[in-house]
Amino acid sequence: MHRPSLHFGALFLVLSSLLVLQSISYSSLPNVSEEPLETSLKFKIGQMLMVGFSGLKVDDQHFVIRDIRELNLGGVILSDYDVADQTYQRNIKSHDQVRQLTEALQQASTVPLLIAIDHEGGAVNRLKESCGFPPTVSHEYLGNLNDRATTYGEALTMAKTLSGIGFNLNLAPVIDLNINPDNPIIARKGRSFSEDPEIVIRHALEFIRAHEEQDVLCTVKHFPGHGSANEDSHLGMVNVSDVWSRTELEPYRALIQDDAIKAIMTAHVFNSNLDPDYPATLSHKTITGLLRNELNYEGVVISDDLQMKAITEYYGFERAIQKALEAGIDILLITNNSGDYDETVARRACAVIQQLVEDGIIREARIDQSYQRIQRLKSFL
Repeated sequence: MHRPSLHFGALFLVLSSLLVLQSISYSSLPNVSEEPLETSLKFKIGQMLMVGFSGLKVDDQHFVIRDIRELNLGGVILSDYDVADQTYQRNIKSHDQVRQLTEALQQASTVPLLIAIDHEGGAVNRLKESCGFPPTVSHEYLGNLNDRATTYGEALTMAKTLSGIGFNLNLAPVIDLNINPDNPIIARKGRSFSEDPEIVIRHALEFIRAHEEQDVLCTVKHFPGHGSANEDSHLGMVNVSDVWSRTELEPYRALIQDDAIKAIMTAHVFNSNLDPDYPATLSHKTITGLLRNELNYEGVVISDDLQMKAITEYYGFERAIQKALEAGIDILLITNNSGDYDETVARRACAVIQQLVEDGIIREARIDQSYQRIQRLKSFL
């Protein structure tokens, strides 16, 4: 009569022991493969960075792999030309080589990694025919032709190429209006569809549609408009106060209303009519006031390269990061390709942001705001 009670008592002891052992086993495992349930500040900060690096291939010893794993780096940008060495093949040599590189980068991340490239077509084309990639045409060519089917077809070829080698974010199309024919960085390089906002809107929609059909996201640029400028912000501060007009906002307004934009890149242009103190990338009045509040944009905002001279000649590293965050930038782009190559740049940037939060200069809620936008963007991948 006592055997059943002994049986259940023994069973209870065995099950209790197993539960204890299981608890000890799981609690002793390091959390290296999954994002914690309550996401850490460190993780959120890492997701806000997009960094460039040199190398046709990467391994566990490469700093970018370590940064992806240890800093939870949110994105990387690849390029063909290395400014410091003045040579090509910085990251791009052939179809198979790029595919293997992007696979290695993606495998190092616990969450989808944004792998970006400037592939507009025409002069701004990182995937050259000499490396075995399909030829491309410029925005200007497509705008002059003004045939939506052609634009869609050309963009589809580009998108298929990008998707096939592991890119999921194209820093294109350009929706700057071709206002100044002497503009050295837009008009002279054929990067604008047209001076007519309607033509720009029409062809940007086709460009974006073709890419998203191939699971490649687009980033329109350069807000609030670089087409009227007389100078190149790669080389120094560009003042558009006397030439910019609100007509340059029309493509943004229309595409936002159509819910066609998931990411916008800023311009390092100074416009005293919008902000008497800071260029657009660092301007709360321009990014939060104009883009967010007036145009009702809720998606991701990516800075143009923070190592361009329009920023570095006037603002220190820490100051630029602080003002960009205060402005409302979600992803800080640091191409690491402006002459001073720095393998610690992502770590330094993370440390700056962490300190800004600890000092109460940037609220953690502001970091969380960008983090949520970035994760929403990545949900489309």
